Amino acid sequence: MADPDLAAAIKSALAAVEIPGGGDLAGYAGLSDIIVTPSAVAFAIAVAPGMEAAFGPAREQAAAAAQQLVGTRKVMVSLTGGKPPAKAGPNFSHGKPVLPGKTPVPGIKRIIAAGSGKGGVGKSTTAVNLALALQAEGLRVGLLDADLYGPSIPKLLALEGQPAIRDDGIFNPHDAFGLKVMSIGSMLAKDQAVVWRGPMATSALRQLLRETAWGDLDLLVVDLPPGTGDIQISLFQQTVVDGVIIVSTPQDLALIDAKKAIDMIRRFNVPLLGLVENMSYFIAPDTGTRYDIFGSGGAERAAADLKMPFLGAIPLVMSIREGSDAGTPPLVSAPGGAEATAYRAIGQQVLAQLPAIPR
Repeated sequence: MADPDLAAAIKSALAAVEIPGGGDLAGYAGLSDIIVTPSAVAFAIAVAPGMEAAFGPAREQAAAAAQQLVGTRKVMVSLTGGKPPAKAGPNFSHGKPVLPGKTPVPGIKRIIAAGSGKGGVGKSTTAVNLALALQAEGLRVGLLDADLYGPSIPKLLALEGQPAIRDDGIFNPHDAFGLKVMSIGSMLAKDQAVVWRGPMATSALRQLLRETAWGDLDLLVVDLPPGTGDIQISLFQQTVVDGVIIVSTPQDLALIDAKKAIDMIRRFNVPLLGLVENMSYFIAPDTGTRYDIFGSGGAERAAADLKMPFLGAIPLVMSIREGSDAGTPPLVSAPGGAEATAYRAIGQQVLAQLPAIPR
């Protein structure tokens, strides 16, 4: 069945799902578009604040109805509380909604995130190599690709195939060089865009994080999208995050946006572990001459001004670019090389700042 036909069939099946106040889910104004990918089906149900519990049975029935039609695909149905839909029907009187607090993820002892103010600064590359560097310290490490609109982790780690889904609907993560890895990019067809509004994206993040069989991990590294949007807000509001590193290039343009990301993180009272200066300088392989293509020392000065640790500088070198394109990061292809050593030094600094990890 083609994707549009499957989406239409699911919506038709939702006509049998009753919603509070009367009516059915298929005709409900708060029902989002139904997104179909090769391995998943996702849609959201937007409800008035405080109505999440009342809509809980409808969500379960909707998920069951969709599952009957989609075979082995995972069904992801979210309830999002916010502004009541325009055609929500009768008004309901409720007390002040109870917002969920931050909760840990079972089996994961520490969570850190890699963020940036803007794209193109090498954040995902840094996240991958940081995860491998922490693994090299003897830790059991996982990596979650939360950059849902531009997932890079499958390319950086040469992930093949879609993640397996257990009978209970839980994802089995990929294994890449000993890392447990989860990315929505593995579920998409080639060149397929993720065209989701904020509630859909944040629901997908929650399910990727909390419906993956991570096992017992000492540490999970989360690769955030660039900027200060819904995904970051959702993660920081709902999950215990032990610290964030910020990745920037030395140039002023990147640092302007990095400072905005830092401001957001401080507003959520999440610890800032430090700033990494990526693409810091270039050494010409034929002459050994150093070129400061994006300026010199900008991130280190910014870290000092912002009163946060400077974690180190990563040079702009061909080996990192080539390894990233090939899915063989420096920690794997040349673990004793200068680039791997630089990432490990950053990993050691990060580890030193985290609360002790129970062993």
